[in-house]
Amino acid sequence: MAYLHRIDKTFLMDHKTCIVIVGPTASGKTRLSLELAEHFNTEIISADSRQCYRELEIGVAKPDKKELQQVKHHFINSHSIHEEVNAAVFESYALDAVHTIFEKSDYAIVVGGTGLYIKAFCEGMDEIPPVDEMVRLSVRKEYEQKGMDWLDSAVKSEDPLFYSRGEIYNPHRMLRALEVKRSTGVSIIDLHAAIKKERPFSIIKAGISIPREKMYEQINDRVDDMIRRGLVEEARALYPFKSLSALQTVGYQEIFQYMDGEITLEQAVEEIKKNTRRYAKRQMTWFRKDPEIHWVEKGQHDIFSQMTREVRGEW
Repeated sequence: MAYLHRIDKTFLMDHKTCIVIVGPTASGKTRLSLELAEHFNTEIISADSRQCYRELEIGVAKPDKKELQQVKHHFINSHSIHEEVNAAVFESYALDAVHTIFEKSDYAIVVGGTGLYIKAFCEGMDEIPPVDEMVRLSVRKEYEQKGMDWLDSAVKSEDPLFYSRGEIYNPHRMLRALEVKRSTGVSIIDLHAAIKKERPFSIIKAGISIPREKMYEQINDRVDDMIRRGLVEEARALYPFKSLSALQTVGYQEIFQYMDGEITLEQAVEEIKKNTRRYAKRQMTWFRKDPEIHWVEKGQHDIFSQMTREVRGEW
């Protein structure tokens, strides 16, 4: 924390500013967001599509209790797995939260790896038409019966636009995309806001870049730690709800497969690592397309010094 004095607040604009921290899973976003929040005496809004669920803990890599006490967080433990949460819900929630934060501070921190949530917060979302309930149930039933290979093939065939640009290693996002396409005939990508909505505050985006080998190493270590901390036991308690949207995600689906006798525990762990690495790669592909993100390299120098050098002209 001693090096935090190097961040000069004069680099920031005089009016309200939201600092958005993005990057792949296991890249160090949580630590960076905590230190920035403490430095600027502000609060954090999580832009993670899974950490909002109260019932999920180990498998979603939430900040621990000490970290949650250290800085106030929004959109963590805010919803139940029995609720429908999507980018539009996040947009509304995060905008309310950021305005509350700005009543007390000139700065707010948004951090997360869910690209669509970041986009919704920064640029807005068009309202997505309601999905036909019969279509939703049909898609979920097919997925339960045929698994991830079927889902991957169906999305690739029926919504190639989402397959090329969306989160294709996130089963929940893929199911949603397929439901929307089958129900409306339109790709969910085309339903995203074509024109950016103006926000009444400034937005600065910073991304953590990490060498691929190091990222994969940290992902593998994180998964091993999740297993040691009781991911299997957590998943076992959630097994009765495995068909819910919130649990159509990496980390839980593989353990459910193990519980169903389809694979061994060792295979499940390796599948989690593999699928998480793929998801991280997809996250970087998404974020790299955003020209507004100022990238800072982790591991070479003090990341805060890098950040100030990279965005000094913007801040």
